[in-house]
Amino acid sequence: MTARNESGDLEVWIDQDLCTGDGICAQYAPEVFELDIDGLAYVKPPAPAGQEADLLTAPGATAPVPLPLLREVIDSARECPGECIHVRRTADKTEVYGPDAVVDAVNAP
Repeated sequence: MTARNESGDLEVWIDQDLCTGDGICAQYAPEVFELDIDGLAYVKPPAPAGQEADLLTAPGATAPVPLPLLREVIDSARECPGECIHVRRTADKTEVYGPDAVVDAVNAP
């Protein structure tokens, strides 16, 4: 059996080539997203209480989505004007929220 992270095995990443630097993601979930000196948003992993996590600035870097922040991360992906936030399952890399999300045709509105 593999260990599960507290997010239910979801991860988030940002395509900086599409990031507009609006900072909406950092407003919704500052624990997960932060703007760097270059004006673009990056993800950061969960940090212990009272500590600040380092930004993950490598292209395609992913961070786990903490379950208590799932709604905020989803809202960030939905509201992002650059459509650059991707939330996917870690097990199979299927995007579940974001511009490339796989839509279940049976349950689609």
